[in-house]
Amino acid sequence: MLKVLLAGCSGHMGRVVSALAEQREELTIVAGVDLAAAEGAPYPVYREYADVRESVDVVIDFSHPSGLEGLLDYCLTRKVPAVIATTGFADCQNDAIRQAAEEIPIFFTGNMSLGVNLLAALVTRAAEVLGDLADIEIIEMHHNQKIDAPSGTAGMLYNAAVAGRKAAMHPEYDRHNRRQKRPANEIGMHSVRGGTIVGEHQVIFAGKDEILTLSHSARSKEVFAVGALKAAAFLAGRAPGLYDMNQLVQC
Repeated sequence: MLKVLLAGCSGHMGRVVSALAEQREELTIVAGVDLAAAEGAPYPVYREYADVRESVDVVIDFSHPSGLEGLLDYCLTRKVPAVIATTGFADCQNDAIRQAAEEIPIFFTGNMSLGVNLLAALVTRAAEVLGDLADIEIIEMHHNQKIDAPSGTAGMLYNAAVAGRKAAMHPEYDRHNRRQKRPANEIGMHSVRGGTIVGEHQVIFAGKDEILTLSHSARSKEVFAVGALKAAAFLAGRAPGLYDMNQLVQC
């Protein structure tokens, strides 16, 4: 049975992952790491990675970007694979993840949902077919407790659109102080925060006299937890490298 260390176990996503893990036979959560106490957790919870005493096979991370250094240090020292489901990393942190993947297996994606990853593939195809015949705008909506904007998923969809367009593009986050026509080489990025919205993403291709909208709506955080648990099982026995949902769905 796969032994999992869950980082961010006291947060909302951590609790969802814990609940779903109890229903699975191929893995079990043996310990958690979180700065906040996890009342009623069926496993020991530590504030620091250095305090973890249990032997683990993989780490699932649903914590905070500030915890990345400790996570990578722990995994590199113990040669433990990691599923990094946290978003909102700085460029230097993304570089650190890629560098660590040269020594250990790391599963890293902007969104753990299979549907969102399919959406990204469709966005790439649409951008490829439409080319410069359509302007691209990305809208993402999340609950009022989400701290990063735009979302990691929006960034993933932006990259998918750029890959399809095959041209030099740039993101535009704020048109408020700009008084000029929309240039063709930008992709608008818009964030909405409110209530308990789990996750809504739209990619709009606005052309002459027609509009194509590709969208995904998450109705429960379980879709992300299921993806993370599948990724943890997928990493078992893998060689060092950076993996994402594309490799998982091909298995």
